[in-house]
Formats: sequence, C-alpha cells, structure tokens
Amino acid sequence: MEPIVHDLRLSETISPFGVGAVVDVRGESLIAPDTSWWDRKRAPKISCERLSAKLHGAVLRQPPAHAGRAAKETASLLYFRFPEWRFCERCTKLSMLTGKHKGRWTNKCDCGGTLVPMRYVAVCEQGSHLQDIHWFKWAHRGHDAGMTEAVRHCRAYKELRFVRSSRHGEGLTSLRVVCNGCKRDRALSDLTGKDSLHRDGLRCDGKQPWENENTGDPCEHHLKAVQRGATGNYMAERLSALDIPEEVPQFIGKKDEIRSHVYFEKVVADNGGPQADMVAGWIADELGVSKDDVLRLAAGDDEPDDAPLLELKDGEWAAFLKKLDNGRDHSGGDFIVDGWRIRSDSAWPPALTDGLVAVGQVRRVREVRALKGFRRHTAQADFISADLGPDRKRRPVFPAVEMFGEGIFLRFDEARIAAWESRPEVQARARILIDRRESSPWADRLDVPEPRYIALHTIAHLLIRRLAFASGYSSASLQERIYANTDRPDHTAGILIYTAAGDAQGTLGGLVRLGEPDRILPLLLAALGDADVCSNDPVCIESDRQGVSQLNLSACHGCALVSETSCETANRLLDRQLVLGGGDVRGLLDDVLDQVRGLVDQQATKALNRAGSWHRAH
Repeated sequence: MEPIVHDLRLSETISPFGVGAVVDVRGESLIAPDTSWWDRKRAPKISCERLSAKLHGAVLRQPPAHAGRAAKETASLLYFRFPEWRFCERCTKLSMLTGKHKGRWTNKCDCGGTLVPMRYVAVCEQGSHLQDIHWFKWAHRGHDAGMTEAVRHCRAYKELRFVRSSRHGEGLTSLRVVCNGCKRDRALSDLTGKDSLHRDGLRCDGKQPWENENTGDPCEHHLKAVQRGATGNYMAERLSALDIPEEVPQFIGKKDEIRSHVYFEKVVADNGGPQADMVAGWIADELGVSKDDVLRLAAGDDEPDDAPLLELKDGEWAAFLKKLDNGRDHSGGDFIVDGWRIRSDSAWPPALTDGLVAVGQVRRVREVRALKGFRRHTAQADFISADLGPDRKRRPVFPAVEMFGEGIFLRFDEARIAAWESRPEVQARARILIDRRESSPWADRLDVPEPRYIALHTIAHLLIRRLAFASGYSSASLQERIYANTDRPDHTAGILIYTAAGDAQGTLGGLVRLGEPDRILPLLLAALGDADVCSNDPVCIESDRQGVSQLNLSACHGCALVSETSCETANRLLDRQLVLGGGDVRGLLDDVLDQVRGLVDQQATKALNRAGSWHRAH
C-alpha cells in the first residue's frame, strides 16, 4: 500500500491523534496503534521522574519525529487504515479490497475511482473495543419481509454496492447497501435501533482494529453502530506534570522535626498514657502542630519513611511556595519563578489585596504530557492502555511530549478562604455540584468541587478570557492548573495560568510580562468586571443547572467558559456566584467591584472639586 505522507506536530500525537484515535487525513480514515508497534530506536526517552513514578515506573517515549523535509528513511509514525470497508465514489462498489497500480496497492478502485471509507463502525458498549461492520453479513440479515432463502444463501461477495436513493426520502433512509446478486436492499437507518447489530448476529471481536486476528478474548458485550468520527468513540486519559525540583510539603517536613524532638522518645515510650498526652502537648506547642499529629506519629499510624510518591500537585505547590519567598529568581534550569508579595497598603481595593497574597512570574517551566490510554463509548467502559505489547504489565511505554513555556502563578490567602468557605450558604451552594459529581460517570476524573476549588477555577477562566486580549496568545493556547483542596496535609489555594510549546526555546514572553503586580491586578479587576454582567443574564446568574451533566451553576459561554483544551475539567465545576456573589450567597471577591466603584467615585469627586476651585480662582 502506498504510504500517506502527512506531517503532525508532536503535541498532536498525544491529542487528538493519539493511540486509539480515528482520524481523517487527506480523505482517508486512519487509526493510531499502541506503542508496541513503534520503532523504539527512533522514539527517544523523555525524562520526568515525578511523572514516571506516578505512572508506576512506566517508560515515557517521544513519538518518532523529524525536522525538515520527509525522505524515504525519515522517522515516521505508523497508522492503520480503518475502517477497511470502503466504497468507490465512481462505481459505488463496496468491499474490503483495494486497487493495484504498477505492482503497488493503492486507495483506488479497479475502475479508477477513489475509495471512500464507510461512515459507520461498531463500538463495544462496555469493552472499549472497535471494529468494522461486516457490511456483507449485515446486508444479508434482518427480520423484514425481504429476507428470503435466496438472500440467506447469497455468496455474491463482489456485487455489494453503497448507493444513495432519492426515492426513499432523505437522511439515513436514502443511504442503502444493495447486493446486485440477490437484489437485497437495506437502509442504514436499520443500524440506529437498540441492539440492532446484536439482533443481526454481529458479535464483538474483543480487540482493537490494529491487533492480530487471534489476539482478542471473547467479549460478551453488545456492539453499537456509531459514526466513525463521533467524539464518544475516543476519550483519552492524559496526565501531565511540571518538571520541578521535588519539594517536600510542609507537613512532611514537620514530621521530621517531631521525630527529632528531644522529648519525642518519651511520647513513644508512654504511648497511650497520661504522660504521653502531656509531653505531646509540649511538642505541639513548640513546633506549631497539633497534639493529635504527634500522638499519631508516635503510635506508628503514619506513613513509613520510604513512603509513597507525593501527589504531583503537592510537590508543585511546595516548589511554588519556596520560589515565592525568594523574590527574583537568579537560578538556572527549567523552573524559574520571580515571586512578588502583594502589599495590603497599596492603592488597589483592600478586598483584592487582602485575598491575594503573592504573584509569581513563571519565566520558564517544563511540562511533560503523557497519554495513559483511552476509553470508548462511555466513561464507565473498560480502560485500554496505550501499550498493549507483551511488556505492558512489567514496564509499559506511554507516549509523551515535553513542552517549555511561561506563566503566571497566583497564591490566595488561606485564612481568608477558609473563613469564607465555612459560611453555611457557601457550603450549600458547593454541595449542589458535589452531589452531582458523585452521581456523574465522570466522578473519578473530576476534582472534588469544594467551595475554594469552584471559586478559584472560575477565577482562572475569567482571567484566561481577559489575558487572551493582552498577552498575544489565543485563549486556546493558555492552560490552567488549579491548586485548591483541603483534604491534603497542606491546604492549597492558588492557580497557575501558563502556555507551553514544543520548541526547546519555549514561548515568547508575552504572558509572563503581565505577571508583574502592577499589570496583573488591573487585568484581574477587568476580568471580574467582565463577569459581573453576562449577556445571558438574568438566566445565567440565576441558573444552577448548566453544562455537561449539569456540572456548572452560574457559568455559560457568554461569561466563564473557555476552550476545553485549556481547562482541567473540560469546562465543568464553574460558578460566578461563588466569585462575585449573588442572591443569598457571598462570593470570595464579593466586595472588590464595589470598592473599585467607590474609588472611582472618590476620584471623580476630587476632580470636580479641583475644577470648581479653579473656576472660583479665575
């Protein structure tokens, strides 16, 4: 078969052209096989210990790539044609065969017409398997009056045609598979019924299209006919990590201090006794920890010293805090952050400066993105790994790319957020999304929408929309990373907005320059002002049922949504009311815009007074 020459960006090999994805390239339909089909010699390893450890020691490899014009020996990425059933656009012949020209297989029919892939394929409802619909079998089965003995025993395999008949109306009814041998005629509309393929005797092969015939295990689940380009056919699961110096979260460091305390051995010796309780109180007061933490550590109920890998965001949060405390960053490497404290005595609204603690200008950051695998049809379907080779259980190989970029990090005041989210009306508002998340098929892929997460997530979206006008990057080029949870030893409250590119030199600096306090604060105020009134208000602000699975409250395309590729949760778990307030709910930054308007009124009054004094003087 003649190879298809088509260039992809490296990032596209993770999404949307990653392992298992069905894509259209130059009029042909292709599918990407798993990494066991790669030429490992041309797929260099990517180093990111934090991400590899999170993936249980998996090897991260960059897809084969090249620079410049493609040649015969150029490194390439393998794709399979799928579906194999195609019809000729000239003679309408439908088969799995291809033409031949000068001894080479081509995507041409014997008549010279181009072969077009069939638009429908079969997906397993639970096993995430994908396969061709055997059109000859399907055309000669059914339960209508046209099923005769001649049809059942027809063997005219080369007489199948795919035609459009206007006399049958429009839509799928007009698209028909016809056998010229037995004159059987069946419309594609017969595919759309529930369990239609199962009733016709078509069973799941239990494998992916690129796997060998005898690879799959028997699958008992039913097949469903879907359009090959449907978004539900491929739901990739990706994981990314910032390549930073691994910092120990504060609580982990406190455990070492507790263990090294001079009185800690007394607590261990008298564990559970009255003396242990008293001495634990002394240690707690001296080190600024709770007495329960000391007693739990003495009882050995905590994690062992060689313990588990820190959650990716825990290590990132600790690294950002260390950078923010050091001011301008003169270090080298791939993680450079200038930290700036927000002064509460500045000219900006107190409601904003009291809530925002520090700003970090992320001048350089390296991000590694990996593709773990995918699911098909539903979120509850079986997970398919990106490596289906013989070593997939011992040491799998996952596709990965490294990106270099810049960004802005905002840290919010923990005490103020904790006080705000303890309010009953705020908790009740967040509880709506918490309950819906638990009943959603996407629950394990979404963060817990506690109040701080919803508020900071919405602020990140509002800021991305505003930065798109000022940074020189489109909103689709900007991405978010939300640090907002209370179920970890170190509570987090911050957001990172960044952009990254595959070039080793990174991006152009248009975003990081806006991270200076005198620039980011006006942009944040402008973002809040944009969200104050939505073009869909009052419907939007009064709504609590928007978005996919109703996982948004007061948030829509007119005010808070961004490109799904920019969002960690695909535009879910958003609410303007928890940011700006509304009804009986107090927002995290509820008073900011009122204070801005007050400052504007004061300045206007002073200007009028100065003008009046000038006129009286003259």
